[in-house]
Amino acid sequence: MVPLLLVLLLALILFGAGFALKILWWVALVVLVVWLLGFIVRPAGGGGRRGRWYRW
Repeated sequence: MVPLLLVLLLALILFGAGFALKILWWVALVVLVVWLLGFIVRPAGGGGRRGRWYRW
């Protein structure tokens, strides 16, 4: 009974880690798209120069 529970627990942990990693890949992709859009859609800064769209 104990080996069966350990195998089920291991499968549950691996499934959870795989799901979390998949979510992290999607989050990273969204952040990358927003970051790239920031280079395209940035407003003009003072003195006619194009400024950064973020403040850091």
